[in-house]
This record gives sequence, structure tokens and C-alpha cells, in this order.
Amino acid sequence: QVQLVESGGGLVQPGGSLRLSCAVSGTSFMIYTMAWYRQGPGKQRELVAFIANGGTPYYQDLVKGRFTMSRDNAKNSVYLQMDSLKPEDTAVYYCNKESRQALITGWWNWGQGTRVTVSS
Repeated sequence: QVQLVESGGGLVQPGGSLRLSCAVSGTSFMIYTMAWYRQGPGKQRELVAFIANGGTPYYQDLVKGRFTMSRDNAKNSVYLQMDSLKPEDTAVYYCNKESRQALITGWWNWGQGTRVTVSS
């Protein structure tokens, strides 16, 4: 069974930075396009970024230029470097397959997520 473990969240002031990590176990990590999602208070879960194996990351417009997604296949992990954080980035952040792959092969069970709070 695939397990997703997100970490690295916390409380940060506006303009600050955080680096999120997601460790994936129980699957052939390299074959999947991996994605970060977030769910803010009272909002639906939304895509933040995704990266294919050896590919260029895609970012949603709201985070472009501020967030950087990367992956380490040797460690079965993906990362999200978040800079210039804004209060509207406050959310619980999750990793999983990119949604188009998930529509074909099914979602992995969601992890517990990691909470990011941007506030002064």
C-alpha cells in the first residue's frame, strides 16, 4: 500500500519561507508525475504544482515565481520550496499523483498533509 508522508509545515510571517517534503513509499515512484495540492480554510483542494520524472515543473499562476518544486527519485521524495509567502498561502499541503494520472490509475490514499500558516 502506498504511503504519503508530508512534513515541513509551520507558522511563518508574510514574506517568509518554508520547505515542504513528501516521502512516498510502497510504489515505483519514478514512473509517476508527482504533484503538490493544498486546501485552504473553507476552500476546495487545489493543484499547486506538479513535476514529471525528468520534466520541467508546472506551477499554478498564484504561486509561479515564488514556489519551486523538485523531486529526488533516489529518496522517493518530492519537495516544495515556498518563498515570499503570503497569508493566502495558508492551507494544508498534500502530495499525490498529478490529477490526470490519478483519473486513469486512481488516487493514492491521501496523507495527513502538512499545515502552513502565514500570519504576522
